[in-house]
Formats: sequence, C-alpha cells, structure tokens
Amino acid sequence: MKLLRHGPLGGEKPGLLAADGTIRDLSQAIGDIDAARLSAEGLAEIAALDPMSLPVVDAGVRLGCPVASVGKFIAIGLNFSDHAAESGLPVPKEPVVFMKATSCIVGPNDDVMLPKNSVKTDWEVELGIVIGATARHVSEEKALDCVAGYALIHDVSEREFQIERGGTWDKGKGCDTFGPIGPWLVTKDEVGDVQSLGMWLDVNGTRKQTGTTATMIFSAAHIVSYVSRFMTLEPGDVITTGTPPGVGMGMKPPEFLKAGDVVTLGIDKLGSQRQSVVAFESVYPSAAQ
Repeated sequence: MKLLRHGPLGGEKPGLLAADGTIRDLSQAIGDIDAARLSAEGLAEIAALDPMSLPVVDAGVRLGCPVASVGKFIAIGLNFSDHAAESGLPVPKEPVVFMKATSCIVGPNDDVMLPKNSVKTDWEVELGIVIGATARHVSEEKALDCVAGYALIHDVSEREFQIERGGTWDKGKGCDTFGPIGPWLVTKDEVGDVQSLGMWLDVNGTRKQTGTTATMIFSAAHIVSYVSRFMTLEPGDVITTGTPPGVGMGMKPPEFLKAGDVVTLGIDKLGSQRQSVVAFESVYPSAAQ
C-alpha cells in the first residue's frame, strides 16, 4: 500500500494512493496514520478495505508527511563510502547517529526555507524507515519485522551550522522545513528488497545525485538493530539512512542552495518530491497549497 496524508498544513487527513493513480480519502475509516495504525494489525485493517469504494480526493491536493506525529526523527550519517570520501571523512566503523528536530518535518512538495544567515544549505536524497512495532535490542535478523514501511526523505542540511559552528551535527539538520517526507509511506510488501532501490536528486533540472541503496554501508536491517541498542524505537519513529555522493558540499567548487532554486528527488517505488527554495521569513511561511 501507499499511504499518505492530504490537506492543509496542520489539517491533514489520512488517505491512500489507489491502483488507478487516484488519491482516496481514509478519514471515514480510520483516525489517522499514526503510531497505533502502523502496527501489522492496523495496516492489515487498511489493506482489507476496497480502495475504489473510498471517496476520491482532488489530484492537486497538498500532501503532508505520511506519518502523523512522528515520535523521533533519527538520522544516519556517512552511510555511503563515496559520500564519506567526498566529505573528506573516513568510512565509519559503526553507524553515525544524530537527530533531526521533528519541527523540521514538512510535506514532500512544501517549500524549503533557507535559515536566517544561512550560507551553505545543501541537499541530500535519502531512504527513510518508518517503525511500526517497538524495537529494543532487536537482532538484525528480526529488525525488519519492526518496520511498517519506507518513505522518501530530503535530509536538507546547513553545512556551516553542522560543521563549522562547534558541537554536534544536529543544529545544521533540524532547521524549519529541513525534513520533507513523502509523498507516501510504502508498506514493506510493496517495496520488496529495500537494498536495491535507485536514488536521484536534481537541482534546477541538473542531476546532482545518482545512487542506489545497494551501496549503503549499513543496511536498513542493521541500522534498525543498531539504533535499538541505544534507544527504544517506537511506532511512528522515522530513521533517515544516509545519502549517496553528489551533495553540494562535495562539488568543486562547492555549490549550495539559494532562493529561487527548485529541487526534485526520488527513490524507486517510493515516489518523488519537488521543493522550491525560498528566503528566510521571520514568520514561518504557509505550506504550499
């Protein structure tokens, strides 16, 4: 299934993408695509519905993050050896774990807003893992049993804040609008082998990143198992798993986003995103309608 949430920012309703490409409303059948709904039982109840019997939603509707009330937004850094090389950093022996603020989460086609005083805002296409069952010290063999599905994530990053301002990476990763997720949460059965998905990202129509989840240093199963050793993973948590090479910081000379740029990105089976880059506003801008 491809589950989604549609409607204005803060007023999203649950939905799904039907086989005929139409968006169907789920709000009369379920409350939301939240932690309780992401269990195997909750997903099975949605799967039992006839999508063609559900109301059709306007094709131009805004899409929000497909997961309501994300609990933890966890990120893995330097998970592609060629990206580590372009960053001038050694390949990690264990996953590099940091956090993105849940307040940075937006819909897949909402604007990305440059932070105040930003000079090095960068792009990163990434595979996201959506947790569907509690995981605590779970084995790698059973780790994917705790996963509800996967989603496309744009891990927008301000490199000066991240690298040159001291402390941890988090402050360059959690700025407002720095976490577009979606368009859909795609359940495991529809994704199949998560370690064989093509990835791409363009800026203003020029290809910047081309990669595949096959070259991740640490697999999705390893990441879920590893992170669960340090914190309990709960339904509704999201893990973004690293980016292939081609980020702006690694260009020669470096390239960074500016107001007016348009970023498009996608992962096989998980859909695509499109964001316009806008200048900082002291009042958080309304989401694109």
